Amino acid sequence: MVDAGPSQACPPRLTLTALFLRFLRFGVFAFGGPVAQIAMIRRELVDEERWIDSSRFNRLLAVMQVLPGPEAHELCVHMGIMARGRLGGLLAGLGFMLPGLVLMLLAAWAYAELAGTSPVLAALFVGVQATVLAIIARAVHRIGEHILTSLSLWIIMAATAVATVAGVSFWIVLPAAGFCYAGVNSGRWWLVVLALSAATSTGLLTQSNATGFAPPPSAAMAATTLALFLAGLKGGLLTFGGAYTAIPFVRADTVDRGWTTDAQFLDGVGLANVLPAPLVIFATFVGWMSGGLVGALAITAGMFLPAFAFSMIFYERLERVVEDQRLQTFLTGVAAAVVGVIVVTAFQLAEAAVADTPNLLLTTALFLVGLVVVYFWKSGYSAPVVLVTGAIIGAILLG
Repeated sequence: MVDAGPSQACPPRLTLTALFLRFLRFGVFAFGGPVAQIAMIRRELVDEERWIDSSRFNRLLAVMQVLPGPEAHELCVHMGIMARGRLGGLLAGLGFMLPGLVLMLLAAWAYAELAGTSPVLAALFVGVQATVLAIIARAVHRIGEHILTSLSLWIIMAATAVATVAGVSFWIVLPAAGFCYAGVNSGRWWLVVLALSAATSTGLLTQSNATGFAPPPSAAMAATTLALFLAGLKGGLLTFGGAYTAIPFVRADTVDRGWTTDAQFLDGVGLANVLPAPLVIFATFVGWMSGGLVGALAITAGMFLPAFAFSMIFYERLERVVEDQRLQTFLTGVAAAVVGVIVVTAFQLAEAAVADTPNLLLTTALFLVGLVVVYFWKSGYSAPVVLVTGAIIGAILLG
């Protein structure tokens, strides 16, 4: 158990069943994205039930924001461990994600069964695709605001974007960015030169195409359970600064392999914004489109595994590990590089949406209006409202 401190705040004594149901309730009402989800957890477990004192919660939240993965889900796992050990953490995390997972599985099944049979449904998702691009654009800006706090980080972001367009794999770019920023931050310029030299030579050896994401031709195969699990795991391990940073990595291993389309990918991101779940649940939809029910469960397991593992494995040492300044500096450089990757991916998604839309004028108008709304209506519910409105307009005007 964690030391409750002078306020004597501590979790109540709950059975494992009661603990699971407590966090299942959080999952049922987890609308509005991570800000609303964290606020709900804070209000009930900190302010009302005193599971943990406010200052301790703030420190814990800061740790979760440094780690990859959905912060609200990681908080639930951590609080469950506080209450009933690691089994309690597992049950708390499962309870929080279960409602959104079930709803997304149902949505994916219905979409797969009906998407090609109804002109109205197809028109509805034209509106979804236009407005979800606006939401992604706003998310990229918001993520960048928090991460790109110095000129060197801006340079890393821009260089990553250029390298991505040039076809350099993010497995090369991201570690190089972390070491480069660590070198700049500490004045060890030899580390910068070494990282850039290693990245350049490796990139020249492995560069295969202009997209930077597509696998070699030999990898163009049917989606497998293992491949989808690894696609989710990659996204879960590289989700820095918000769920939207998982988009390029999941897209690379699904859309670029021909397992699903950009239109379906955008539809999945749109649905994730209106369901009560961490936003990374979009991977479940993508997994279904790529490999059916088994594929959906495999990619979901991979996506959420890091969120469980960091707390369950490193629970006692989590804060000490993350407070290591060298690690934080390295991860800051990686996060800046991730922004560059997602900027390129956002443009690629927009290009695909423009190519596929039956009405470019309507798509452009919905994108611009949606962008204005999500910029000026600062609420966790702005994204769902924009998506639903876009869907209705698309269905009326194009259906």
